Amino acid sequence: MLVAGALIMGLGVLASASGELWTRGTAHGHTYSEADVPAAPVALVLGAQVYDDGSPSPFLAARLDIAQRLLEAGKVRAILISGDHSRWEYDEPGSSEVYLVARGVPASRIALDYAGFDTYDSCVRAKRIFGVREAIVVTQTYHLDRAVALCRTEGIDATGVGDDSVKIYKEPWRNSVIRERGANLKAVADVITHRDPIFLGRQETTVQEALS
Repeated sequence: MLVAGALIMGLGVLASASGELWTRGTAHGHTYSEADVPAAPVALVLGAQVYDDGSPSPFLAARLDIAQRLLEAGKVRAILISGDHSRWEYDEPGSSEVYLVARGVPASRIALDYAGFDTYDSCVRAKRIFGVREAIVVTQTYHLDRAVALCRTEGIDATGVGDDSVKIYKEPWRNSVIRERGANLKAVADVITHRDPIFLGRQETTVQEALS
């Protein structure tokens, strides 16, 4: 019994390490600092928690702030916000748009993906639904390799910029880093199975309109 348990644990550790190696290897050379990232047409901001009052959590706000600075610096010409709006009362993309517009970002430069339920779905939908071929992915650094790897595997010429400012929230940051180990393994499974997103839907032109 002990031997079997140790074997299962060992296989789990090996699988987790393999997932991490895949994400790091695929993203290698494609992650940058905010100052050094090459220009791309679109910033793809991946969703994160929104509070009950509609305000973005510090993790999401930090991502949005980076996207705004990239837009203002001329590094991107449009922002695609991809997140969860599976319930009427919970709206990551809509709350993000309100946040950015309140800070001076023109609404005409923002496109919203309401069905980015996880990172894989966000990448697939950015390519297949919104027609994104090249993008700067914006998220936290612990998530960046996986996000860039998934988007690149799905056919987007993706680079990435990560945020470290919310490390001051030590427990949420630590928990997120731990969860990322399992998420790396799921990312590999998603790529192997090439599953469709939870919701695919019709083609959208909002990114092209934001770029025009």
